[in-house]
Amino acid sequence: MSVGTPLLWSLFAAFVVVALLIDFFAMNKQGAHKVSMKEATIWSLIWVGVSFVFVGFLWWYMGGLGGGTGTDAAAKQLADTKALEFITGYVVEKALAVDNIFVFLMLFTYFAVPAEYQKRALMIGILVALVLRGALILVGAWLIAQFHWILYLFGAFLVFTGIKMWLAAGDEPDLEANPALKWVRKHFTIAPHFDGEKFFTKVNGLKMATPMLVVVILIGIIDVVFAVNSIPAIFAITTDPFIVLTSNVFAILGLRAMYFLLAGLHEKFHLLPYGLALVLVFIGTKMLLIDIYKIPIEWSLGGTAAILTVTMLLSVMIKPKSDAVHGAFPFDSKKEKDPQD
Repeated sequence: MSVGTPLLWSLFAAFVVVALLIDFFAMNKQGAHKVSMKEATIWSLIWVGVSFVFVGFLWWYMGGLGGGTGTDAAAKQLADTKALEFITGYVVEKALAVDNIFVFLMLFTYFAVPAEYQKRALMIGILVALVLRGALILVGAWLIAQFHWILYLFGAFLVFTGIKMWLAAGDEPDLEANPALKWVRKHFTIAPHFDGEKFFTKVNGLKMATPMLVVVILIGIIDVVFAVNSIPAIFAITTDPFIVLTSNVFAILGLRAMYFLLAGLHEKFHLLPYGLALVLVFIGTKMLLIDIYKIPIEWSLGGTAAILTVTMLLSVMIKPKSDAVHGAFPFDSKKEKDPQD
């Protein structure tokens, strides 16, 4: 059963639309520019602050200030539970979004995307992520309501994904062999250079897709992959569609600012993928045990926070064995004659 009333759904939808419009307006007004650490920090704090204002409103709306006995006490207990579910889901999705950020960084480095163009590419990626996650969450909620055993499937998938992430941690991604990139090269004639923020340009009179379009397409594909990995994780916290969707959306809205905040710090947190892998295994195990022992939400939040904190501290204390990924622009002069080669 969901706590989402028509009023809450309407307010949430209106907020998301207004937030995106403000973000678009600010981005268009500023134009293409390199995002500074100060700007990224301010926007990150704003998005985190707005998220906690929302959960504070939700807590109050559900009777979080109630006390005594009877209906008021029950309402307060429900408000406390839903607020904690939101915060836990928000933290988990924020943590998993860090992995997105590192992949985006690798993608931008590989394609040598100028810093001033990265902002718009990420904004488009966020819009794609919002639509995809909304659809997947609705489908997931329906499946869980119809087939309880889906929870076990989700749990097993999370454990498998966590183990796979642990084994792959530290390996340098091979974007050149990525099937998505091969598909894009097969279906598009790609220009050897950027043309501002345009998706298409003309080279010697021939219309071609710019590397900017390739990057945006790959970001969309990455969003699909990470959405499939992260959506089951939030259902391990709560099966309430309203809490699942709102915590996801608020985590995603601040993704662009968080990227620019963490892009320069990725080398310091080189062990974080191991921590994220443990989080996935922990949450997957929680889901597998749901009918045997329901791990309290407080433990889920505390366990996730502890794993991430320890991982980051170890990352600072232990130096990485090798340097971070350094890509090279794949459409160099050697390929200019045949961009699809």
